[in-house]
Parts: sequence; C-alpha cells; structure tokens
Amino acid sequence: MCGLIGFSDTAGTRHSGEAVVRAMALQHDRGNGLGAGYAGHGIYPEFPDHYAFHLIYETREALEATEAFIDHYYDLERAEALPTRRTTGITDAPLLWRYFAKPESKKLRDSGISDDDYVVNAVMHINTSIEGATVASSGKNMGVFKGVGFPEEIGHFYRIEDYEAHTWIAHNRFPTNSLAWWGGAHPFSLLNYSLVHNGEISSYGINKRYIRQFGYICTMFTDTEVAAYLFDLLIRRHGLTAEQACKALAPPLWSQIDRMDDKARHDYTLLREIYASAMLNGPFAIVLGTDEGMVAFNDRVKLRPLVAAVEGTQVAVASEESSLRELLPAPDFLWAPKAGEPVIVRRGQAFQPPVVSTSKPAGSPVGGAVASMDVLTSESEVSA
Repeated sequence: MCGLIGFSDTAGTRHSGEAVVRAMALQHDRGNGLGAGYAGHGIYPEFPDHYAFHLIYETREALEATEAFIDHYYDLERAEALPTRRTTGITDAPLLWRYFAKPESKKLRDSGISDDDYVVNAVMHINTSIEGATVASSGKNMGVFKGVGFPEEIGHFYRIEDYEAHTWIAHNRFPTNSLAWWGGAHPFSLLNYSLVHNGEISSYGINKRYIRQFGYICTMFTDTEVAAYLFDLLIRRHGLTAEQACKALAPPLWSQIDRMDDKARHDYTLLREIYASAMLNGPFAIVLGTDEGMVAFNDRVKLRPLVAAVEGTQVAVASEESSLRELLPAPDFLWAPKAGEPVIVRRGQAFQPPVVSTSKPAGSPVGGAVASMDVLTSESEVSA
C-alpha cells in the first residue's frame, strides 16, 4: 500500500500544487486516512537565502520553548502560523508554524561548522530536547506540509493550491507497524531534501545505528526518516553524486557485480563495502525532492510499483499511471523504471528517457510513446 508522486520541471518553471493534490486523490485507496503530505521546492522565492523552518507543536509550551531557542541562535526574519483552512475530516490539528531565519553570524562563526551543519544540529536538538516540538522541514525555499488525513484532505487543509514549486513530492500513507501521528506522516525532510516512501525498510535498525554515529537521531517512529538522513549524509557530507548514493542504498547483487567490467566491479565493490550499513533492505519505492530536481528509485527487485513519464520539460513518477496522466495528460514517453535503476531529474538539464522499445500497444492513447514495460536497457538519468 501507500501511494506516492514526484513531479519536477527541468526548466525550473513553478507549478501550482493543485494538480498534485488531484493526482494524489486518485490514489485515495492506497491509504487509510492516517497520514498524507506534500513537499514543494521553490515555494518561497521571496526568501531565497533564509532557512524555512516548518514546525509541528503539540503544546503551547513547546512553541514557546522552540521560539526561545530560535531567537537565541538565529536572526529571525519572520514567524507566522502556517495558512490553513477548516477541513472536514481534520479535527485534531496541532499548532503549525513557520519561521524564516538565518544562523546568527557570531554564533555560527564561533561554532566552526558550516551553516547547513548548524541547522542540522538545531533540528536534532529541537526534535530530541523540546518535548512536543517536531521540525517538519528546514530547507531554503522549500517546505513540507503533512498530517493525519487523506491526501485530498491534507491538500485542502494546507491550501496547497496556493503554492507554486518547480518540484513537488506527495504521499498517501497506510501505516502498518508504526505510529500514525502528524510528525510521522510523509514527507520526511532535512535541509533541502524531502523524501517519500512506499514499502518497508527492514534494515531500519542497522541504518539508524549507522547514521547515529554521524549525529543524526531518528525520533519520528517510522523507518522512512532514516532514508532522508542517509541522502544528506551521502550527498552533502560525503560528496557522492545522486547516482552513487542510489547505488549505495540499493546496490546491485554480488552476482551482478561479478559480471561487470574491471572498473565497474571495483567501483561497486567499494560502494557495497564502505556503505554496507547504509544499504536499504526490504520492499520500497522512494522519491527524493531537492532544490536541484528529483530522484526516484526502487529496491533491487522492484517489490513496490513505480511508473514514470515525461512531457516536454516536465517529468513525473507515481505509484499508478492514473496519477501520471493527471499531471501529464499527453506524455511524450511513459515507462516503468527497472529495479534499482534511478530516475534522476536535474533543473537546467534536458531529461533523457531510457532507451527502450517504443512500439505502441494497441489502444494506447494518442500523443505519446508508451514503452514496453519489460525491455528497458539503460538507466534513466542525466549525466552530471
């Protein structure tokens, strides 16, 4: 179960979230009303250099303690309640606020760390030390909007149609072995990364212990949180490319590596050995939103559905084709990514679909090539 969507425009054009909400509503039955959410990248162009903190508060005391912390360590430009509207089905909303701030210059200088690490430390402190406070997102020019409800309810509640973004991700949750609460809904986010997930990360325990040694603390009682932190660790801190990060998290089998040429066998062996404790086991489909675009990929045997489409400069992925066609009514190309092969979309770079058979099955819609779902021959990516 669970349903997800990712949408990104390589031209950087910003799009209203209205269509994303409609597309998620088509996956209504993939959830059970216990969690949904959206993340938009590019939604705050008036604050391009400020960190936008979205906070979920269970009590007024948590709000006051967090604001005192922010006031002490940050130069605060604006603080306000997140705009919401009365919505049928949502009756227990917590306090929802956003803050646009920059690290206080002297404290940042004295800390001896980067501004991003300064923010990560603040997020971990709030989530672990201020009871009743949860940071939903903390990146620049982006934000996460999530809660307990169906996706159409959460979209209406947060007025998602009022926001425009170059990259959207969205989720409809069906929790099976974790808590259903506002902070535990998807997306999960840290800095400019936002992530949604369908499936189960059975390696959660070892993954959580692995990232703890780098200062990341999981507090939201769901396995997906660890994947968001792993991307920050691998890409921002360790300098891996998006392709390398995906291959570290969902690497080829050893039997496949053994059949590679010398260079590829060497590279993949290093990834598997160095990041053995970061590898994600279990069935999953993941979509990552960033300020640069979008990344989507499956587990190594594709135990969760993921389909993709491109129309002009717009690329979308989803759990179901119906959602894709709500976003891209006449796709130029439609395909199902191979197991473990990432779809990587970057702003400013033309997206190149994979090399596949483009014969159109009988009855396929006019206006786009439909790829045969079982003859993919290359990774769907754009070279750096």
